[in-house]
Order: sequence, then C-alpha cells, then structure tokens
Amino acid sequence: MNIKIYQRNYNVIELLVRGAGALLVIYWIMPWRFASHYEYIQRKDIRHELIDQVTSNISMQRLPPCEYNDILANNVNTYRTQFREHVLRGEEILPGGEYFPEDCSARFSTAIIVPYRKREEQLHAFLIYMHNYLRQQRIHYRIFLVEQYDHKPFNRAKLFNIGSNIAAEFEFPCLILHDVDLLPMNLGQIYACTQKPRHMCSALDIFRFTLPYRGLFGGVVAIRTQQYRFINGMSNLFEGWGGEDDDFFNRLNWHKIDICRFEPSYSTYTMMKHKPEKRNKDRIALLKSGYKRFLSDGLNSLIYKEKERRIHSLFTHILVET
Repeated sequence: MNIKIYQRNYNVIELLVRGAGALLVIYWIMPWRFASHYEYIQRKDIRHELIDQVTSNISMQRLPPCEYNDILANNVNTYRTQFREHVLRGEEILPGGEYFPEDCSARFSTAIIVPYRKREEQLHAFLIYMHNYLRQQRIHYRIFLVEQYDHKPFNRAKLFNIGSNIAAEFEFPCLILHDVDLLPMNLGQIYACTQKPRHMCSALDIFRFTLPYRGLFGGVVAIRTQQYRFINGMSNLFEGWGGEDDDFFNRLNWHKIDICRFEPSYSTYTMMKHKPEKRNKDRIALLKSGYKRFLSDGLNSLIYKEKERRIHSLFTHILVET
C-alpha cells in the first residue's frame, strides 16, 4: 500500500516538474507573456510624469492653476453606489459632454474617445459614472462617442482613428482611447497624458487585478495626440474582435516608443458584463504582417463617411459608416 502511494506521489511530482520545466522554457522564449512583475510609475513620480497641456480656451483663463497632489495622495476609491445611480450636479456639464472647473484653471485637456455600437445599457452606466468620476479630478475633458452606423463587422481601431481626427478639431492635446465597458475604481488614475503612452487598466478585476502579459495594451490607453499622429494611428483592417491592441503595441515598438503604467493601486478597473464580440478570423495573419503596413495603414489611409454629429448633454455623438 505504501509503495503504491509513493509511486502515485512520485508520478504527480514528475508531472509538476515537467510542467514547471515547460513553463520555464516558455518564459525564456517569450518573457513578455508573463507579468507577475512589471515596471510602473510609483505614486511619488506620477505628477512629474503628467504633461501639463490644455486647449486654447483653457489657457486663456485667468484663474489660479488647479492642484492634484491631494488627489494622488489620497487615491480615493470611487466605485460607490452614489456615483453610479445618477449624474450629480449635471448643470456643471457643458453641451457635448464637456467640463472644466470654474474655481481653478485645469492643467490638462483630455478627449475621451469611446468606440460604440449597440451597448445601450453599458453606455448609460458609463456616462453616469464617468462624469461623476472625472469632475473630481479637476481636469478639462470632453467625451466623444464614435458610433459605427452600418452592418459591417465592428471596427474598434478605425473608430479610434476617426475620434482622434475629430478631437483634433477641438485642439485636444491628449487622447484617451476608452472601451465603454470599463470603469476606473480609484481617483488617482488621472485622465491626462504622460510622457510615454500609458496603459491605464493594468489592474482589471476580471484578471484578478493582475496584468496577464506585459504586452497587453488595450481597454483604456492614454496617448498624446502628436504621438498618435506620429505612429499613424491604429490599423484600419481589424474587423471583429481581437488583434488591434497587439498591433497597436507592435506599432509603438516599431517606432521605438515605450509604454508606461501607474502602480497597480492606481490602475484598478472593473469590467461590466457583456456578450463577447465575434472573433476576427484574420487577426493572426494581420498581426504577423503588420510591420509592413505601419506607414501605410492608419490615419493616412482612413476612409469613412460621417453621417451625423449630435451634441448631447453628456457626450458628443458622431455617427459614421466605415
């Protein structure tokens, strides 16, 4: 009996050793796939990394500049019921979903670009929460909702490209590319741009608040408008779910632009439940050949038709055919 138990335990140990060996081999071949430890901007350095840049209407204000050290120091948890039920002090929000504080001059102007189609319930929750969240940060922002108004497969990256062009019309120097199903949970994740493009949602609840792999660069991303234009935006070819974020990351690497993240306690997000999108069957092939098109596939090849632009009380709505 003892011999059988010993043999069974030995077999289990042998399997574990083999598995560990296989993982070690994979780690040495593809170390970026593992992100239990990764570099991030620590709390004491966050303010230094944020870039003070605003639109002309904000720069003309004659008010004392807003301060942000208390927001960063406290990093308050904001994912509370009172911020999710209805918009608080809605009269503060300007038409088109724009806001800037009236008692101080914001140091950051940010365009929040949200690609969208048929997610009414999530959109409602997103707009309520984000307006309650963002106004606590004392920044100047405007929410641009770019809706794909056709029956083609959803093209998230192309909608980001369209949104970036429209945000540029309003002189926004900072873009935040934001999925409609993600909500920040801590106030210290300032919605402004850093020196390097920033992956903002590295501590996501569906991944147990850990980063699955270091090359993950989607969900919520902050990037300076000039950087986005420099790399030619994102690819227009990824229709359906998957691949466009990895292509975006590869595009930045190809242009020798590193990314950054805030420390995990500042990067917590929750994902609202939704039905999965249809996978893009061509995503692997497009990723492999992406480097050939970085200079020709993006903002300089963007073709779309703007059907209508509506100024709602909580957002600027752009309806497009892709």
